[in-house]
Amino acid sequence: MTMTVTVNGQPVELPAQATVADLLVQLGKSAVPCAVEVNKAVVRKRDHAAAALKPADTIEIVTLVGGG
Repeated sequence: MTMTVTVNGQPVELPAQATVADLLVQLGKSAVPCAVEVNKAVVRKRDHAAAALKPADTIEIVTLVGGG
């Protein structure tokens, strides 16, 4: 069974019961420093594995970039 969520404005298909950590793995961002917001609430990195996603959730992922 799958569900659809919206990530940075684009639909993404995930397995049912997926977490924020699962989403980051699927998107290839699990090793990339980033901030994650689900339905306008920030999810701390330490909570990624426990933060269950639901169908129709809206997720924003912002990767951090250094420079000068």
